[in-house]
Amino acid sequence: MNNMKLYDSEAQREVTVIFFLSKFFYVLLMTSSVSTATGQNYDESQVPRYELPDPLIFSNGKNVDSAAAWREKRRGEILQLFEDQVYGRSPEKLPKSEITVTEEKTGALGGLASRKQVTIRFGDGESGPALNLLVYVPLNSSGPVPLFVGLNFMGNQTVHPDPAIAITTSWTHGGVDEGVVDHHAQKESRGAKASRWPIEKILSRGYGVATAHCGDLDPDFDDGFANGIHPLLFRPGQTKPRADQWQTIGAWSWGLSRAMDYFEADRKIDANRIVVLGHSRLGKTALWAGAQDPRFAVVISNNSGCGGAALSRRRFGETVAAINKSFPHWFCGNFKNYDNNEQALPVDQHMLIALIAPRPVYIASAAGDRWADPKGEFLAALGADPVYRLLGTEGLPVATMPQNDFPVQGTIGYHVRSGRHDITGYDWDRYLDFADRHLQKSTPP
Repeated sequence: MNNMKLYDSEAQREVTVIFFLSKFFYVLLMTSSVSTATGQNYDESQVPRYELPDPLIFSNGKNVDSAAAWREKRRGEILQLFEDQVYGRSPEKLPKSEITVTEEKTGALGGLASRKQVTIRFGDGESGPALNLLVYVPLNSSGPVPLFVGLNFMGNQTVHPDPAIAITTSWTHGGVDEGVVDHHAQKESRGAKASRWPIEKILSRGYGVATAHCGDLDPDFDDGFANGIHPLLFRPGQTKPRADQWQTIGAWSWGLSRAMDYFEADRKIDANRIVVLGHSRLGKTALWAGAQDPRFAVVISNNSGCGGAALSRRRFGETVAAINKSFPHWFCGNFKNYDNNEQALPVDQHMLIALIAPRPVYIASAAGDRWADPKGEFLAALGADPVYRLLGTEGLPVATMPQNDFPVQGTIGYHVRSGRHDITGYDWDRYLDFADRHLQKSTPP
């Protein structure tokens, strides 16, 4: 956020050390079947026996026997469980907001696109927190266009070397080699993550693309929720979220819905054909945003792992205990009750995917990303299939996990590609094909 207070250098150094140690341990964890240092399991024979809760059984034990029963009652039961036990409740009352188009350029990117930079400021006055959206749409579109939206990790300026993109002033991750010094982005960060955002390719396929820095909404470290959007929505006297209230992933998801509010007002964008996507922790965010907000037409999770698309009960790779220890600010306080106690969870991640039904959802894994448990992500997609079929869709078109680099696409899509934890051109080609399959059938209004 433009108004975010600066942290003392000692605190900044501490967070930097934690960030780079987490990278080191991630690589270390990938080199063995079981990490003796952390107890994380990478051996299928060590996966415990588990039983998944059935999304098509009501809390009273009765079967969900119709699409109407799912829509009118069971879906709400599951959504409430995720709110209470995993992600926390988002505020029902929206703060006052003001949308300002700070820059608009026709003929950006060598004449390929029009570019807008939009500030959504919350609360009263210039001191309120703000979400800064970067939006590109194809220049020669004949009407409102479908659009991909997702948050980024290090600032809008990192998604493309376009020199007109404003450099974030929010706290951000990244090292000096990525153009970040003491968690503040420098001009050298321009285009640092462009490989994850093939903007020209997206535009050439007829889609717009929009992004915002997750740190505009909440900095990605445990700061006690003194900064970010949370204090604006606390009740009088409140200083931190309750155990069943949203924390960081909830705030990021909430911000994606505020971006959707803007899309509904932009005549160049078809708000009925918005694809929300995210990579890694932002993949968890995209899934939760799509589960809560039915305005998102398609939802895409890329390598989202524990707390995202991967089943918690498998205890493979990252576990509930590990994620809550490393990132205590991501999930609601109640989620910590399930550290090393996943079987007690009243939900699992196949039910999160089911909340998106009957809208299309795509789950993507990487073979080298065992920390995110590719098999667990596939099994979660498979576990959501009965709900999709109850609602009259084709669901997931396979019952067994496909080989590497052989994508499958029904109303649920899935692939596991070769390589490690990243979002690549291969992934984007699949997502664009999936969007074509489900969105280009529509005629823009």
